[in-house]
Amino acid sequence: MFAIVNKEFLIFLFFLALSGVFWLLMALNETYEMEYSIPVSLNGVPKNAIITTPMADTVKVTVRDKGYTLATYKYGHSFKTISIRFSAYANQRTLSGTVPAADLQKMVYQQLYSSSRITQVKPDHLQFYFNYGLRRKFPISIVGNFVAAKNYYISQVVAIPSHVVVYASEHLLDSIKSIQTEEVRLRNIYDTTMVTVRLKSIPGAKFVPSQVKLRILPDVLTEGRVEVPIRAINMPEGKILRTFPQRVAVRYVVGVSQYNLVRPDQFYVVADYNELIANPSDKCSLHLQNVPKFVSKARLELGQVDYLIEQP
Repeated sequence: MFAIVNKEFLIFLFFLALSGVFWLLMALNETYEMEYSIPVSLNGVPKNAIITTPMADTVKVTVRDKGYTLATYKYGHSFKTISIRFSAYANQRTLSGTVPAADLQKMVYQQLYSSSRITQVKPDHLQFYFNYGLRRKFPISIVGNFVAAKNYYISQVVAIPSHVVVYASEHLLDSIKSIQTEEVRLRNIYDTTMVTVRLKSIPGAKFVPSQVKLRILPDVLTEGRVEVPIRAINMPEGKILRTFPQRVAVRYVVGVSQYNLVRPDQFYVVADYNELIANPSDKCSLHLQNVPKFVSKARLELGQVDYLIEQP
């Protein structure tokens, strides 16, 4: 009894496998599309030429054919690297080279069976830029948002190196003022921080080096106070404005490392005669017109003071 059941089970497995094979053959005989990645290389570059922007090293090709042919490409057929000759596409006037999609398709067709058809090539063309050593040095422009931790502020952000060498055509070099970094966003900075950041690419330009380090220097905030004289502005000739008091305190926030750099003459507090005439009052309003660039949250302790206009 067991032998009969076992035999029937084997027969069932045989026909199941056979039907699977028939299904697979029918499926592989249908027409499909499949995408393949094919490596690409630029060859024959002269020794005195510098590739400033390399072309893509891979193209994606969508091929239409029977399923078994596509399976052969995927599992039994290794695509060879497409070799692009520099001299065939280099334009010495524009210092660039463009390989059109039609040429790429011709190169790919050389590796396909006659039954296969290419329906799409990505990218639709390959492009490279080159020059013969023309270069200039440009400063680094830092792009980013750096937020210090509570009770700290960002005192300085430094690029290392501060300049990079750029290889490009003369026309492109003339249009460049500085080289920007890719955008950096950092928060809660309370200690000296170093990050490596790439430079924002420019088609046709090569940077040496291609990335820089950013040193972010935070500083502890502290409050300061200075006494500043009150100055009168827009006074008619022969009139004198006297304020009581003649000096006013200015409070501000500054980093500890720059605290000793603050001087009273860096602040400018004024009382405007034209404002007094336009809005007569027992007191004159004070305005803080100038503060050092490295201080923040500067404010007057007194916004108004008593005054007297004298006319000798």
